[in-house]
Amino acid sequence: MDHFLYRYGTLFAEDVPISEIAAAVGTPFYVYSTATLLRHYRAFDEALSGMDHLVCYAMKANSNQAVLRTLAQAGAGMDVVSQGEYLRAKAAGVPGDRIVFSGVGKTAEEICVALEGGIRQFNVESEPEMEVLNAVAIELGKVAPITVRVNPDVDAKTHAKIATGKSENKFGIPIARAREVYAMAASLPGLQVIGIDVHIGSQLTDLAPFELAYQKVAELTKQLRSDGHTITRLDLGGGLGIPYYASNEAPPLPSDYGAMVERTLGHLGCEIEIEPGRLIAGNAGLMVSKVIYVKSGEGRDFLILDGAMNDLIRPAMYDAHHDIVPVVEPAPGTEKQPYDIVGPVCESGDTFAKQRDMVPLAAGDLVAFRSAGAYGAVMASEYNSRALIPEVLVHGDQFAVIRPRPTFDEMINRDTIPSWLEAHTAT
Repeated sequence: MDHFLYRYGTLFAEDVPISEIAAAVGTPFYVYSTATLLRHYRAFDEALSGMDHLVCYAMKANSNQAVLRTLAQAGAGMDVVSQGEYLRAKAAGVPGDRIVFSGVGKTAEEICVALEGGIRQFNVESEPEMEVLNAVAIELGKVAPITVRVNPDVDAKTHAKIATGKSENKFGIPIARAREVYAMAASLPGLQVIGIDVHIGSQLTDLAPFELAYQKVAELTKQLRSDGHTITRLDLGGGLGIPYYASNEAPPLPSDYGAMVERTLGHLGCEIEIEPGRLIAGNAGLMVSKVIYVKSGEGRDFLILDGAMNDLIRPAMYDAHHDIVPVVEPAPGTEKQPYDIVGPVCESGDTFAKQRDMVPLAAGDLVAFRSAGAYGAVMASEYNSRALIPEVLVHGDQFAVIRPRPTFDEMINRDTIPSWLEAHTAT
């Protein structure tokens, strides 16, 4: 469920008409619903209420400061994968002991910043990283709390580019080598082993791969404890999918996921961490765009929008489907027709949908891309020298711009001209 509904013939974000926001900030733009963000966070928090747990929002899905602060004030921790994300979490008011640092390529500088600023744990991905982490911790006179990310070789049955738990993926260490790697960790004085980490991929629509991976983690927990390691925390990653498609496919509910976690791991007495990102933010956001032209082609019609692949790259990168709906509610029974829905970027890949059935639209009409709150604004670029589009947060009947659209002067002035070119600047 989200809080983007038609009222009085037009689409609202909570209690604010989308058209009102468009008139104030221009198109295209992203808009997020506070109520939906909080509802999705609380669904996970309640699903694990029978266990000691922490829900750490995966910031890579949407790292706007206002989104982070909204979730942090509700009690969420944060899962970060870079120094920039760590600093964003801190700036949003998240204490270090609620920040988990993941990622396969942590640098010594990033490790140093997190150790000095405070960290809940590092999810270590390799022996070389472990050695660097140990060295930095010793140099700072600290002990780094760690889990080791194990790769359980489980097929998540998701898109190849977002699968992370198979043996050929770059993430974690093979679970068959886990006891050896934990023994190495225990020998390093700058590290304190506290648990196990696993994450098998994103946008999973079936609990079976999760359950298989967690069963392997349960067995590993027993083995490591028998080896003398203190395993008190299990980081289970994220990955539960959302319904991007207008179909009968319904991903499992957080409550079903929580019941499965308790069934497979609850007997171990460990604190549970999960790191949902997409499921919290995805359906909490829309991208709103305007039709520039309706173009008739050879055997097909095109809706040319002012939003483009640089604003929302998921369809171009992942062949991802987003429901696209008119902001003005169509009259009941309005006949639909197929359109190719495209942007203005000079790439054939700048296509959001092909032969999508839509009610007839005209230049100036607004459309909304649903399920755009995750991996939308964070993956945007200024390709074709197009400005990053604004982000807006709605709270009841209020809205605020939480990242403004830069001016072209601001974009251009970020470049600097070397001295040897100054004398030849065209006039």
